[in-house]
Amino acid sequence: MTTRYHKTWRIRAFSLVELMIVVALLGILAAMVLPEFRNSTTEAKEAAAKNNLHILRAAINLYASQNNGIAPGYPIGNPDLTPIPASFKMQMIKYLSALPENPLNDKRTIRMIANSDDFPLEPTGEYGWVYQPQTSTIRIDSPGTDKTGTRYYDY
Repeated sequence: MTTRYHKTWRIRAFSLVELMIVVALLGILAAMVLPEFRNSTTEAKEAAAKNNLHILRAAINLYASQNNGIAPGYPIGNPDLTPIPASFKMQMIKYLSALPENPLNDKRTIRMIANSDDFPLEPTGEYGWVYQPQTSTIRIDSPGTDKTGTRYYDY
């Protein structure tokens, strides 16, 4: 004769109310922390934009000082010709491995301003950078302001 033993297993689990409380607490914590991450991300992009702009300005000045004061961007280095982005990129290869990205809009393109044209008063956000070889002026093509109220375009 065999005897069978029957064990009862009790499964321990969280109740629905306990799970809802945990989810609510996680949501509250996330709501408190996410704005800090967003601010840090924005500040990092602003710092990178300033740094990239500084690098571009230094490279433009170095190019001009080594090329009889003629800024990069003019085809065959002739300031009487209309500046074009391809000439700028080709002339800057010696100074920059690549055109830096504008971290505020993730673009590496450059808008060239001809000698006879006025520098735009406002950014469009369509390009990474706005540059006029005649004045050696380069700016970030991003609308908006930083936390101090300074326009990105005015960096």
